[in-house]
Amino acid sequence: MGTRISVRLWHEEGETARAGAAAAVDAAIAEIDRIERLMSTYIEDSTISQVNRHAAERAVPAGEELYGLVETALRVSRLTDGAFDITYDSVGQHYDYRSGRRPDAATIEETIGTLDYRLVTLVPDNHAIRFERPGVRINLGGIAKGYAVERAAAVLAGAGFRHAIVTAGGDSRLLGDRGGEPWVVGVRDPRSAEAVAVRLPLADEAISTSGDYERYFEEDGVRYHHILSPATGEPARGVYSATVVGPDGVLTDALSTSVFVLGVEGGLALIERLPGYEAVVIDAGGRMHYTAGLAPPE
Repeated sequence: MGTRISVRLWHEEGETARAGAAAAVDAAIAEIDRIERLMSTYIEDSTISQVNRHAAERAVPAGEELYGLVETALRVSRLTDGAFDITYDSVGQHYDYRSGRRPDAATIEETIGTLDYRLVTLVPDNHAIRFERPGVRINLGGIAKGYAVERAAAVLAGAGFRHAIVTAGGDSRLLGDRGGEPWVVGVRDPRSAEAVAVRLPLADEAISTSGDYERYFEEDGVRYHHILSPATGEPARGVYSATVVGPDGVLTDALSTSVFVLGVEGGLALIERLPGYEAVVIDAGGRMHYTAGLAPPE
């Protein structure tokens, strides 16, 4: 998934308990590996890669799991009026953040018509996916890590562990608390990898952060990052990072991307409408904004 995976848990003392904990951690990591093999566009024979190759020609059976996550992604697209859009890769494939390459205006104009979640059709009879136009590509980079940490946490819970945290990049799922105290999760300063902008005490929740510092390059003083605005096919501006807290890591992942694209006002208004979810946004001036349910950071 192009990021560091971390699994931490509490267990009782003793060799037997330690062995059981190690086995549970291995199983959680294996679950994340399984999801990556299914949903990574960087793996040539993954199911999503097969969908991207053939769905413009015919409906491609995707299996119940991938189909279900795409279905959830499309619901989030409708909820956010298209701010979240898994077809961003139709244009996003032309960015290369390692080599500092970006599409020119002509390429964006040529491909922007394929960046539209409404071009993805679901065929429920056989859990198939079809694209309504050649050139459409889907990428679950804005939702799959949240799904992966949820699934890994479920593996730990199924093995009997009640206190754990699973992290994949900017997405974390917390089981229970940390020995009677909340887990304290830091939101990094988007302009300093060594600094923390705010710390949030959490228990039994998920937290996701989307930032312009995760994958980017700079050209002539302009930062080109991987969170694209579906309206323009170019990096969304106005926000450095967006963090969403809530009960479901799948949604916190997708919503943090959505808030980043919508900006401070629109993003916070979206989260205020969703019971159980809160957000912290750091704007392009470094100022912090948050939903009403969060106390002002100290």
